[in-house]
Amino acid sequence: MRTQHLQTTSLPVEVATAIAELQDFIAACRDAREARKALAVKLVYQDYLYEEIQTILDVSLGSITGWKQAYEQDGINGLRLNHKGRKSYLSHEQQEEVLSWLQTKDNWELGELEYKLAFEYDVVYESKQSYYDLFDAASISWKKTTKLNPKANPDAVAEKKNEIETLLASKRSEIEAGKLRVLLIDECHLMWGDLSGYVWGRTDQEITVPVVNEREKQTYYGAVDYLERKLLLKAYDRGNSKNTIDYLQYLLTESGNQQLLIFWDGATYHRSKEIQSFLDELNQGLQPEQWKIHCIRFAPNCPEQNPIEDIWLQAKTWVRRFCSLIPTFSHLKWMFEWFIRHTTFDFSTLGMYGVFSKIK
Repeated sequence: MRTQHLQTTSLPVEVATAIAELQDFIAACRDAREARKALAVKLVYQDYLYEEIQTILDVSLGSITGWKQAYEQDGINGLRLNHKGRKSYLSHEQQEEVLSWLQTKDNWELGELEYKLAFEYDVVYESKQSYYDLFDAASISWKKTTKLNPKANPDAVAEKKNEIETLLASKRSEIEAGKLRVLLIDECHLMWGDLSGYVWGRTDQEITVPVVNEREKQTYYGAVDYLERKLLLKAYDRGNSKNTIDYLQYLLTESGNQQLLIFWDGATYHRSKEIQSFLDELNQGLQPEQWKIHCIRFAPNCPEQNPIEDIWLQAKTWVRRFCSLIPTFSHLKWMFEWFIRHTTFDFSTLGMYGVFSKIK
């Protein structure tokens, strides 16, 4: 900081008085927004350049000018948030500044925009729509986020997808003839807290759903048949090697004489010694093409490679529609299971590795 900014003894009396008044206001101020305005004006009187103040306080040049004018016109009161001169609109120049600022990030919270306008421009809109209009003018829209695991390797994901497509294409005749059953496996944890959803209700009343313990949960193992597009569901107390082996035996029972080609993620209990021993014993003495169960893992850290994730989401979305009508966790489980067992799933990701049909 340059020393001349600190030397106030040679300043005109009016300026020195203003600086002292502003400093007293800053020291006693309980609102950071008001203090910031006063500090900006104080720095102007201390001969700082507007560009320097802009950098120090991270405010716009237009805001500094406006605050200085408000102080010169109405004194300290001109810097207060409830000042009668407070306006509920942005000038054209200020709006352009805000739109430019909105281009500096890819996503925003509404509160950030509200704070920016109140803090820098002393503008507070009565209607949220005015803020939405600014977002719209900056080509920013309300949208659902997409999950992305930063640990996922795009090359490994693409390579695995190609591997699966190639494998299924080579087994096409066996799949369509019903000799080979392709199953995509995953586990789902249904929690009491998953019930919270949206319903139509009176705007002046809160809609409550009785949830005694939102962490109460039920673990499900599920395998979607890639050809039939039906899901085989079974409930367990948790996901582990013992329950995984039991579920694989259940799939064998449900599949008759079909061989099973299973795709699943790299969960620890999918890779355990117990699972490997079970598969080795099951396939003992058989050539790979004759194995009763052949397991292949998806690329690591990429749950979107398994279309069953969309099925779990559909089922949870469906039960949320009846959130105000489900009295207990037992009822929630019943409805979740009913939806799974009575639905043939049909959405684009179920054909992500190729489309197959039965041989008639």
